[in-house]
Amino acid sequence: MTASRKTSLTAGILYLLTFISIPTLSLYHEIHQPAFLSSSAPSSDVVIGGILELLMALFCIGTAIVLYPVLKKQNETLALGFVAARVLEAALIFAGVAALLTVLNLRSLGAEAQVMSRGLVMLYDRLFLISQSFIPAVNGLLLGTLLYQSRLVPRILPIIGIIGAFTLTAGDVAVLFGLFDQRSPLSGLSAVPIALWEFSLGIYLTVKGFKD
Repeated sequence: MTASRKTSLTAGILYLLTFISIPTLSLYHEIHQPAFLSSSAPSSDVVIGGILELLMALFCIGTAIVLYPVLKKQNETLALGFVAARVLEAALIFAGVAALLTVLNLRSLGAEAQVMSRGLVMLYDRLFLISQSFIPAVNGLLLGTLLYQSRLVPRILPIIGIIGAFTLTAGDVAVLFGLFDQRSPLSGLSAVPIALWEFSLGIYLTVKGFKD
């Protein structure tokens, strides 16, 4: 196995592993309920979801580190920007998880901590909007441009990523202006192209590797 193939295989596997956090969509359902502090909903769901998100954040950094030596040959500035964006994404994910884990500690204080707990959950949602929605759009634009120019993968893949960057950003702006809720189907729909891009890229790099 050549060094190039090892790089593409590692990057592909890491990209696929970033989807490990998908179960948090259901694991975090109860903590988003107003009466979570006084309910009997298990804290373990939030802990498991937090662990999955932390792992996902580390895998995100891994994709950028692994791809950097290859991408910098095309454009070192954009490649470094991709690494920086991935690190920032991971840092904000860590901050969001810390906010939710703090809510679990507030359960021992009872109803008097209700306002603070709701504020922390809202903080998580806004951090999510930046870390797992807007920054992935930036990543899609940076990496999509680099891969489109280098032709290391079929051009249809980075085109999907670039399109996904704009649809995801449009969805984020709509959420910020209150046109629809962050957890609504329309918000999820705006994220489909970027998710398709990352999953397809992971599959392609794992199975095929870089084009000669």
